[in-house]
Amino acid sequence: MAVTATQVKELRDRTNAGIMDCKKVLVETDGNIEKAIELLRERGIAKAAKKAGRVAAEGLVEAYVHGGKYGALVEVNSETDFVSNNEDFKQFVKDIAMHIAATGPKYVRREEVPAEVVEKEKETLKAQALNEGKPEAVVERMVEGRLNKFYSEICLLDQPFVKDPDKTVQELLTELIAKIGENIVIRRFARFERGEGIEKEEVDFAEEVMKQVKGN
Repeated sequence: MAVTATQVKELRDRTNAGIMDCKKVLVETDGNIEKAIELLRERGIAKAAKKAGRVAAEGLVEAYVHGGKYGALVEVNSETDFVSNNEDFKQFVKDIAMHIAATGPKYVRREEVPAEVVEKEKETLKAQALNEGKPEAVVERMVEGRLNKFYSEICLLDQPFVKDPDKTVQELLTELIAKIGENIVIRRFARFERGEGIEKEEVDFAEEVMKQVKGN
């Protein structure tokens, strides 16, 4: 099947992949855009895996503040200082800072979650499944599935990206690594919420309304 320039442009717009890469996967998938996207993602993962062992000590620290109420700091490392000036890299770091402020993850990756936290969650999920009357034989599989959801709530790399929920943060990172050609690592972050940790006076809004009514 002949691949058209329109198809190549659409695939480039959706993936940011190079022209030749887009053309190649479109030929391989007979012009199927969705299959071509999946193929590019798979190859991106392979490229990223090859670069994962490289030292990444350069990069950027970025801050994001939303309305003076939520804020985040994130450090994203690259192999060379040159990449720090790359517009795609800078936009990625800004987007990740915004994502953290918006979603409030607790850890960067699964490996950082303390073992006792994981075990406690497994016990809770197992008890829930048994209480639902599920057979013992399928409970373990259910626990594993629900544990993935737990990770997606607390681990940054497992979360759906706030600006494109069809991708996880890890998938977004993998695509950037494949595009730039360097190992890139989200190293650490901190999130802040105004008034967090401070004991606040509880306000009974119904009572406040009644006071206003009586005052009138």
